[in-house]
Amino acid sequence: MIEKIVYMVCQVLLVLFAAPLVEGIIKKVKARLQNRIGADLIQPYRDLFKYLRKDAVLAKEASWLTRTTPYLVFAIVLGSVSLLPMAALYSSLTFTGDIILLVYLFAVVRFFLAITALDSGSAFGGMGSSREMIMSAICEAALLLAVIAVLMQVGTTNLRVIVESLLTGGRDLFNYAYWLSFVAFLLVVIVETGRIPYDNPDTHLELTMIHEAMLLEYSGRYWGLLHWALLVKQILVFTLFIDLFIPWGIAKEFTGLAIFEGSIFYLLKVILLGILLAVIETVYAKMRLFKVPKLLAVSMALSVLAIVLQIAV
Repeated sequence: MIEKIVYMVCQVLLVLFAAPLVEGIIKKVKARLQNRIGADLIQPYRDLFKYLRKDAVLAKEASWLTRTTPYLVFAIVLGSVSLLPMAALYSSLTFTGDIILLVYLFAVVRFFLAITALDSGSAFGGMGSSREMIMSAICEAALLLAVIAVLMQVGTTNLRVIVESLLTGGRDLFNYAYWLSFVAFLLVVIVETGRIPYDNPDTHLELTMIHEAMLLEYSGRYWGLLHWALLVKQILVFTLFIDLFIPWGIAKEFTGLAIFEGSIFYLLKVILLGILLAVIETVYAKMRLFKVPKLLAVSMALSVLAIVLQIAV
């Protein structure tokens, strides 16, 4: 029991402190691909430290909800870490339906960010929350369909059992359903992390803002907590993708050496996925807002095709 508690604490700490590093790598790769030098890899750590030291300035119309949401979102995201197998084939909270719980914890985070954006009465916040809710109605369906396309192969919603089944049975790389669900889920990863071509995380331009518009009323430690929580959520989305499609390298035995090796493989896979997203952001331009639902519709269509192929086989 003590070993598992220590492992859970180490897993949370690993995600907390690796999340800014992954963001720094993504930004550095983007800068180099665009013939820029860019900031160094530890710049996100400096930014978080700077935000967390500052006092928060809030609108006078803001209620207790605005002050509570950063802590609530941070707690929900940290709690979600215990649902996912990362370095080892073990998760602290494992039960039937945990993958469904994870999807809806993401939805809870989105809900609180949206209603908090409306709390201050800002026009930017209202615009961002309305856009986010419209997109989330499609995004959650696309995410669940992409997950179901994988679950049909293993027949369970328990993440630990899913990863174990995929490791034992393997994935048929010549199966069209695998690649259809792979691309469908990759599109969902882009949307959930708010990256190009869905959204641009590096701009505050009114015509393009979706995620960022909901956070503009925050400053200081509140903004620092929210920014850190969203970086951790990005890691969680990456981890879910890794668990469902590239679980190889995860430790099957609960020993110190196996967990250390699994941690190295896990970080390597997360960094490679981040580099892939950086390449996609460099190659593609930001889509027009009214064309974004088509991107999610493509993900849903690919997931449905993968499900049909799974049934046919």
